[in-house]
Amino acid sequence: MNKNELACTTMLVGKKASIDGSTMIARNEDYPKPIGPIEFKVVPANSLPSVYKSQDGLEVKLPSHSYRYTAQPIKGNDNHYFEEGGINEKNVAMSATETTFTNDRFMGADPLVAKGVNEENMPTLVLPFINNAREGVKRLGKLIEKYGTGESNGIAFSDKNEVWYLETAGGHHWVAERIPDDAYAIAPNQMMIQDVNFNDPDHFMYSPGLKEFVEKHHLNNHPDSFNFRNIAGTHSTWDAHYNTPRAWYGQKMFNPEVKQSPMSQNIPFIHHTGRKLSVQDVQNFLSSHYQQTPYDPFTHPDLFKHPLFRPIAIDRNAASHIMQIRNDVPDKYAAIEWLSLGFNSYSPFVPFYTNINQTAKNYRTLGKRISMNSAYWMFKSLMIYIEPHYHDFMDEVNDYRTNVQAYALHRIETVDNAVNSLDGAKLTDQLTKSTVKTTNHISDMTLDLISSLMKQCLNMSHINF
Repeated sequence: MNKNELACTTMLVGKKASIDGSTMIARNEDYPKPIGPIEFKVVPANSLPSVYKSQDGLEVKLPSHSYRYTAQPIKGNDNHYFEEGGINEKNVAMSATETTFTNDRFMGADPLVAKGVNEENMPTLVLPFINNAREGVKRLGKLIEKYGTGESNGIAFSDKNEVWYLETAGGHHWVAERIPDDAYAIAPNQMMIQDVNFNDPDHFMYSPGLKEFVEKHHLNNHPDSFNFRNIAGTHSTWDAHYNTPRAWYGQKMFNPEVKQSPMSQNIPFIHHTGRKLSVQDVQNFLSSHYQQTPYDPFTHPDLFKHPLFRPIAIDRNAASHIMQIRNDVPDKYAAIEWLSLGFNSYSPFVPFYTNINQTAKNYRTLGKRISMNSAYWMFKSLMIYIEPHYHDFMDEVNDYRTNVQAYALHRIETVDNAVNSLDGAKLTDQLTKSTVKTTNHISDMTLDLISSLMKQCLNMSHINF
C-alpha cells in the first residue's frame, strides 16, 4: 500500500475509563481519495454463502450459522467486501482495519501472502461468527495463521467487558493486547503494542511460536524484554510526521499534564487519564485537527500546502464509527453504533441501535449520481460549502453539530425508556423504527444546514453586478 493512502486513526476505551461504564472502540475510516462512498446496513443472520470468495482469490469455508451484524461496505459492493466493522447480535463489536507497517527485517523472515486475509474480508470472516471479543481475536488469529495476510493491520474488538487490539506482523504472525479496563489507547497507522507478557493470557494473545520465531531470526535487539513495536514495527521519519503526532494530540487532550514531543517514537500505547471519557470525548478526538496548537491547518492555512503533521480529521474521511457497548442498560438494547459520514469535522455522529432489522433508506443509497437522497453524499457535500468559507460558517456548523448531539442523546434516553418492556421481535422492530426516526430527523437538520450554507454562498458571489 502506498503511504499516501494511509489515513485511519483508532481509539479504544475500557469500561472503567468511560463515564458511564461503556466499552468503546472507534476509528476514522479514510479513503485514498476524498471520494470513498460508504453505505451502512444490516446483514441478516444466515445470509452469507457457504464459501467466502474474495476479489483477490482467497476462499474460506464459513460456518453454517452466522449472526446478524451491521456493516459499512465501501462502494456498495453486494458481496459484502470491505465491510469495515460493525456490531453483531451478540453485542460484539469489530473495527477493521488500522493500516500499519512491518519492518523489513521481520518481513524478510515472514513475507506477506498475496491471497491472504486482508482488510477486504476480515469483518465478513469474523464478526458474524463470534460471541465475545476474545473469540474474535482467536478466530482472526487462526485465519491469519492458516491463510496468511497480505497487509499489516491493527484490528479492534470489544464486548461489554473487554476491549482487545490485534496487530499483524509479516505474513503469519500477530499479537493482541487487552486494553486495561481503566485505560484508553490510540493507534495512528503504526504498530503500537509494546511489552508483551507471555505469562499473562488474560491480557495477551499471540501467534504460536512467535517468541521462538523472533529468537531464531535475531529480530529482538533488546532480548531482556519483548517490545512488539520495536521488534516488528517501524520508527521512520514518516512515522514521526504522519503517525506519532496524532497519538501525541490525543494524549494532549486527555492527559495535558504529560509533556512530550509530537514526533516522539516512544509515545505509549496505553494511557490512563484522571477523568472519565465520554462518547463526546471520542468524537472530539476523531474530529480534531490540532486545534489550539501551531499545527492546525485551519488556523495556519499555509500548512494545507506544506503540512508538518497529518491531522486526525482530513477531507479523505469516508466514515467514522464509535462502537459503544453500554453496561448501565439491559443487553437487549445496550449496543449503539455512532456513525459519521464524510469529513467528520463538519459531519455529526449519528446513533444507531444495532438490534435492528435495517437502517434508513438514505444510508443504504449511493447511486451513480450524487444525490441528497444518499446520506453519504449529503454529508460529504458539507465540505463543498464550508471549506472555502471555513471561518464564516464554522460557528453555524458547530451549533448544528451541538444541536444534533443534544437531540441524539435525548432520543437515546427516550427510546431506552420506551422499549424497556419489549423483547424479541417486537423489541427489534421498535428499535428499527425508532432508529430510522432518529436518523431521518438528523438528515432533515442536515438538509436545513445545507440550504442555509448554499444561500449564503450565493450571496457571497463576486459576480453580482
